[in-house]
Amino acid sequence: MITRVLTFPHFKWLAFLASTAIALPIVWPPLGLEHQGAVCSLVMLSIFLAATISSIAGFAFSAIAGASLLHLINDPVEAVKVMIASSIAIQSYSVVAIWRTIDWQRLAPFLLGGALTIPAGIYLVLNASAGTYWNGMGAFLVLYALIMLFRGGPATYRGSVIVDVVTGALGGITGGAAGFPGAFVTIWCGMRGWDKNRQRAVYQPFILIMQLLTLLALEVSGAGQSYDISLMEYAPAALLGAYCGLFIFKRLNDRHFNIAIYVLLIISGLALVAK
Repeated sequence: MITRVLTFPHFKWLAFLASTAIALPIVWPPLGLEHQGAVCSLVMLSIFLAATISSIAGFAFSAIAGASLLHLINDPVEAVKVMIASSIAIQSYSVVAIWRTIDWQRLAPFLLGGALTIPAGIYLVLNASAGTYWNGMGAFLVLYALIMLFRGGPATYRGSVIVDVVTGALGGITGGAAGFPGAFVTIWCGMRGWDKNRQRAVYQPFILIMQLLTLLALEVSGAGQSYDISLMEYAPAALLGAYCGLFIFKRLNDRHFNIAIYVLLIISGLALVAK
């Protein structure tokens, strides 16, 4: 795999762009961070690496990036804003890349369920103690992924529209309360026995649309933070990472893809427990 990446025709060009995006803040740091150019470069590097790893399977960017960004950026609110902006850029690029394979009719029940329960997720995080919720969900994700790794994969289920709506509803709650809208939808797509392209064509656009709807709901509720245009300075590193992750994704077989999903589910679960 490493040899194939290094011999990829555009590898040198991509390496140059990635290096430029990461190193640029040292010479030209973002506004208000003139004395933190080196830190901004580390932020760019973290975003690039997290975007590459998460884009192999198509989710868990915030779980991976948060491990470093919450230490590199002093203001946790600013760190979250950077992660959300970067995640939306990554998901947008990925959805465009797989646009022709998206089955909107199959995706619709998931979106319906998710849209209905986003307010419940936001209410949960604003009005209840979320610690028990995060710990419980994180433990479930880790346990499920470990079982599937040792078992070799889930049994195949036919499913139904009702189950799809319920799964999407769980995604709406987890998206609004913890910023992980895709966990249950990703698990259910895998349990259907779909190949990697069919799975990703459902949960990838689901994640993007849920993120956008959650931001809209936060703004309407008055609980959202303002997002300024300067956050787009982090988009190049995120998009380059997404490109590299999708490049690796296209070269994985279904078995390796499912292993990547389980590993990212474990990372997501551990990130929730650590909140």
